[in-house]
Parts: sequence; structure tokens; C-alpha cells
Amino acid sequence: MKENYCLQAALVCLGMLCHSQAFAPERRSHLRPSFHGHHEKGKEGQVLQRSKRGWVWNQFFVIEEYTGPDPVLVGRLHSDIDSGDGNIKYILSGEGAGTIFVIDDKSGNIHATKTLDREERAQYTLMAQAVDRDTNRPLEPPSEFIVKVQDINDNPPEFLHETYHANVPERSNVGTSVIQVTASDADDPTYGNSAKLVYSILEGQPYFSVEAQTGIIRTALPNMDREAKEEYHVVIQAKDMGGHMGGLSGTTKVTITLTDVNDNPPKFPQSVYQMSVSEAAVPGEEVGRVKAKDPDIGENGLVTYNIVDGDGMELFEITTDYETQEGVVKLKKPVDFETKRAYSLKVEAANVHIDPKFISNGPFKDTVTVKIAVEDADEPPMFLAPSYIHEVQENAAAGTVVGRVHAKDPDAANSPIRYSIDRHTDLDRFFTINPEDGFIKTTKPLDREETAWLNISVFAAEIHNRHQEAKVPVAIRVLDVNDNAPKFAAPYEGFICESDQTKPLSNQPIVTISADDKDDTANGPRFIFSLPPEIIHNPNFTVRDNRDNTAGVYARRGGFSRQKQDLYLLPIVISDGGIPPMSSTNTLTIKVCGCDVNGALLSCNAEAYILNAGLSTGALIAILACIVILLVIVVLFVTLRRQKKEPLIVFEEEDVRENIITYDDEGGGEEDTEAFDIATLQNPDGINGFIPRKDIKPEYQYMPRPGLRPAPNSVDVDDFINTRIQEADNDPTAPPYDSIQIYGYEGRGSVAGSLSSLESATTDSDLDYDYLQNWGPRFKKLADLYGSKDTFDDDS
Repeated sequence: MKENYCLQAALVCLGMLCHSQAFAPERRSHLRPSFHGHHEKGKEGQVLQRSKRGWVWNQFFVIEEYTGPDPVLVGRLHSDIDSGDGNIKYILSGEGAGTIFVIDDKSGNIHATKTLDREERAQYTLMAQAVDRDTNRPLEPPSEFIVKVQDINDNPPEFLHETYHANVPERSNVGTSVIQVTASDADDPTYGNSAKLVYSILEGQPYFSVEAQTGIIRTALPNMDREAKEEYHVVIQAKDMGGHMGGLSGTTKVTITLTDVNDNPPKFPQSVYQMSVSEAAVPGEEVGRVKAKDPDIGENGLVTYNIVDGDGMELFEITTDYETQEGVVKLKKPVDFETKRAYSLKVEAANVHIDPKFISNGPFKDTVTVKIAVEDADEPPMFLAPSYIHEVQENAAAGTVVGRVHAKDPDAANSPIRYSIDRHTDLDRFFTINPEDGFIKTTKPLDREETAWLNISVFAAEIHNRHQEAKVPVAIRVLDVNDNAPKFAAPYEGFICESDQTKPLSNQPIVTISADDKDDTANGPRFIFSLPPEIIHNPNFTVRDNRDNTAGVYARRGGFSRQKQDLYLLPIVISDGGIPPMSSTNTLTIKVCGCDVNGALLSCNAEAYILNAGLSTGALIAILACIVILLVIVVLFVTLRRQKKEPLIVFEEEDVRENIITYDDEGGGEEDTEAFDIATLQNPDGINGFIPRKDIKPEYQYMPRPGLRPAPNSVDVDDFINTRIQEADNDPTAPPYDSIQIYGYEGRGSVAGSLSSLESATTDSDLDYDYLQNWGPRFKKLADLYGSKDTFDDDS
């Protein structure tokens, strides 16, 4: 630092001497404007002559960063009219006047009071003026001059970034440009060499170099390998003063990364891979994995796998897992241990992207042998077909053979097979299967009109391992038999207008009829319509078959009258085209109606027609009104009579039918319940405190439920009674009172025999009741009464 200060002081002195010598002639030069007789008028009218003026001035210089003890003399201003008597006063104004630059108002000397920095401001523009010291009257017009700050080398070079990052492909040629670093110097580039920079490399040799003038970093070694070293740290220096001694310098760090190129082929780490697969494995299941190593990264390290040879190419496949860069060997088709127990594959690994510049390094692929062993497994049975379709005629007798399914055990043990039907697919149990040979038979006749196709599933399981089973669908088609006669397609009804005998008959049919047949089309249409043989010559109507499964009913005569007959029932025979054909007789109702002159129906009511002939409408209304009034009177009379004679609520003690009838015949033990129907039980509504009204009758008749049937003799009595109670509770016609039914039948007796002692009391026989001791706790009391007699007699 001391050397720098000394150097700066010397430069300042040298500069001042140079300026004083260089500007001395100019200071004596006069910059005077010419007057040419021009005059100015004063305030009082006198003519003032402009005096001559002259400045001694030029461009001033001051060296930056001067730190001497006294202010730096920048320069001196002097006017030609200054005679040195002190009457002239110099004034300085402009940028930095009074703060940075001060002037001696007598001598005109300008000094710099502060240290200046050219990098902050390179020049200052000032204004100088000479005035009369006493009157402050301007003696010279203001004059502008510039003070320039002269540069010194006080700023080191600075790089745009503290650190740089750059990439260059590996194995690049020598001289490949990597990155350009740039430094800047705040010093004046137009003055000396303060801002002239030279670049050099401090760290990073011998791998990289830098151009001294441009700062471009280039590779210096050939065939740099990323797989050997990926990242390099380089330090670059920029030095001013053209790189000579005494110049200032700055440094920056550059991190250079070698990017990858595909210069390495994939390689398998071993020559043979051993794998195994079970014969029970399903297609798509993974068998094993292989991996070829490629030191390249990114797309240069992508590897794809293929099976190029081997006896298992049809049974196995390989895919690429791009996340792990592995080849996944999978099962393509099922394998069979009993057929072949080992397979061999030749697998190739190759790069996906190949760089032509490095193709000379050799083929970017590698091969390996994969040996796969097949493991034995207990396989389930296999059906000979994936599904079965059988046919059976409807109405076939139970036990008719439908068809057969067949399965076998693929294992070498060839375990026997047993067949069964999945009952979830045959809930109605239409079929059964022979467990040994797989023949399917019917268990009941089938109706095609209810179900044309039946789909069931059949299981085949090994006898020695029931868990090994297979399942196959069986579709059974029910073939049609002509077992349904055709019937009217709708409830047809014909109408004919009553007419005179003289009116001609119409050629229009009374009604056109068609038929439906539940059988298949082969046993249904074509339908044939006709009259029964006994009325084929019906005098009133005839049927004409249209031969399109329809027929028309026509009138054979005219003159129909509602007074004679208002309704005709015409039987029509319909036959189908089945073999053998089936037919049915359907009755067509034909009404005789009144029509207008245009043939439109007016009325088909024969009674109304007759009444109109004798009674008027008013008379009929009067008769109906009288009948209604009489019915109302009768209902009111009956109601009042009941309210007077008997209460509405029937109490238990007033019900004469609630009697207890005793009987003295002995029951038959457990067999009493086998021959009797306990139909009338106590009404549960009475137990709950509900007293039925005697005057209320059921609004409808009870219809027995179709699901309730008389219980067989072997039914438990408790279930029998509960069923009857439920039936009575739901029966709205059941009597609202309790009743006791008398059964005058004695059963066949209990298997335990009679326990009565009435007969034994009349005999002198001495019975042995010791066996009562073995009958359990329920007969302990009897055993004590009868079994202790002998003991009591002995004690007495």
C-alpha cells in the first residue's frame, strides 16, 4: 500500500508539472469577442463601451484516489483584466462547487478537497465568473470548463459469476470449446493498461486450457472418459496491466462435467442363468430375471432384451423392465412336467440408441444362455372340452340320458375322477350326474315353454385330493315337442247388426281372428281354422281360413233379431302344423246389436230393448226409488231393535257356547295326537283383553292359504298346534270365543303301559314295582310309594 501511495503522489506531481507547462501559453491567450463599434445604453442613457475580457482556462485534470495531506491543486483561473490589486473576485459554480472543488477568490486557484473516484464519476462540469469585489458587478461573462478525473489502476478484474458450470461430452477432441468466462475491470480502458486483461488457468491442467485474450476454456486431453472421472474443477485468473507484474487479478471457479456418450456396450456378468417354473404356473407368470450391465447412463444405457434362439421360444417370452433395466422372463404357454422337464433359451441384450461415432468399438449387444427347469405339481383334472352343449326333448321321462362330460388327471399318477353338479346352478335339481363316468340324466320332465335352455356347471375332482378340482359349463337345450294346442290370440268378440230378411248380406267379416301357440315355430304355424264337424253346416255363421294364420267369421244369413236371440256362441277349431298336429276348440261370442242406417252400433242390450217397448224411463226410475226407500227402512228397524234388546259387547259369562264337557274315557298316550285335528283353539285376542263385538261379522270369506296342508301323523304335536294357532289368528272368519272340542276316540295306548293302580287294588296279587327305581327322577315318587311297602311291613 505504501508503494501505491508513493506512486500516486509522484503521478500527481508529474501531472501538475505537465499541465502547468502545457497550458501556460494558452493561459496567456485572449478569448475576446470583437466589439465592431457596438455600444450599450446604461440606465441613465449614457453609452457604455464593453471592455475587453479574457480568460486563461483549459480542461483540468485531477488524479483519482489522491490521499495527500493538503488539498490537490486542480488549476488556476485568471482574467486579463486582473491587475493583481485584489479588486477582482473569482466565483465558482457547477457540479461539486463548494463541496468537492473550492476556489481562491483572489488568486483563482482551484483545489480538490476530497478524494475522487473515477469509477464513481469521471468528470465534473463547472462555471467560473469574475466580478467586482466591491459591487459584485460581472466583469466577464461566465465561462464553462471541465475537470476530468484521471484514472489509476485501483480496481482488480471481476468475473460476471463467482462460479461457472459447464458440460462437455466425454471423449471430445482436443480443443473442443467448453465455456467462455468473462471478467470486467472498472478502470479506464482508454488510459494505459489498467483495464487490459489477460486470462490464465491456475487449476485444471492438463485436462483443460484457456485462451489468454478471450477467456474460452477448451479441452486439452483426448478421450477423457466419464466412467473414469465425471467432474473437474478448474480455476481461471484474469489479470490487468496486460498480465505484467504489478497488475491486479481476480479468479473464478468453473465446474466442468463430462456428459455421457454411448461408448460402452452392455455386458452380462455371467454366461448362464438357472431358473425354474412350476407346471401349475399360468401364462404371464414371471419365471426369472436377467440383467446386462451398461456403464452408460440415460438413453445411452437403455437396454432391450430378446429371445433369439432355444427350444423354449414358443413357451416363454421376455420383456424389458426399463426402471431396473432387467429382462423379465415370463411364461407364455403352460408347461407340462410329464411332457418335458427342461428348456433352454438364448437371450440377447442390445442398446436401444447407438452412436455411429463409436460403432467401431464393437457390437453394442451381448448374449447369455437361460436354462429353465420345469417343476412337477399336483394339477387339477382337465376336461376334454372347454364347454359342453347337450340336447334333450321336453317331457322326456325322468332318468333320460342328456349327455356326458369327461375329464382326466394330467399328472403321472392319473388319479381317479369323481363328478358332481354345482347345485347353485341347478337349484330345481333337474339333473343328476353319475360320479364315476360323468353321464348326465334328467330327474323330472322338462318344459321347453318354461325354459328353453338350462345352464349348469359340473365339477371334476380327484378322489385322493378333493381340493384339486376343475369346473366346466354345460348348456342343455330343451327340444320342442308339439304339446301345446293353439288358442285364440286374444279374447275375441263379434258384433252383428239386426236386420231384415230382405237386406243383402255383407261381404265383410264379422271379426278376424288369429291364434297363438306356445310351441316352437316348427310345431306351431301354419294354423288351420274351421268349424267342428257337427256344426260344419251352421246356418248362421261360417269360418273362412285366410291361409295366413288368420281367419274371418262371416254371417250366412240376414234377419238377426235381438228379440229372438241376442247372443250366439260359435265354436271354432284351431289346428297347428306340428307332427302330430294338435287342435283346440275356442268359443267366439257374437252379439246381435242395434245399428243405425250407416251400420254403426247403437246398443247391444236386449233387456233395454224389451223394456222400452212397454215402460217409460220415468216409470223405471220411480220403481227403483221405491225399492231403495224400503231397504233403508228395513235396515233402520233392525238396527234399533238390536240396540234395545242386547248389548253390543259379549261378556264371557253370557256366552252359552263356552261350556266344559267332561268325559271319562282314558286317553291313548302319545298316540292320541296321531288321528285328531285340533282345529279350534283359544282366540289370542281374548287373552290380550280384547272383547269382540257380537254384531260385527267378517267382511269377506277366509280363503285357506295354499301352502298349508294337513300335517302327517308323524309331525310333532308342538309344531302342529303352533301351525293351527297361526292359521286361526289369521282367519277373519274364526269364531270370537273359546270352545272345547271333544274327541271320543281312545288311542292304542302308550308303550309304557298303564300306571293306574285301580285294577291292582281289586286283586290280591302281589305286584313287584322295583323296576320303578330305574325309571329316573320323574318316577321317584311312585318308586317311594310302591317300592317301600315291603320294608314298612317288615318294620311293623
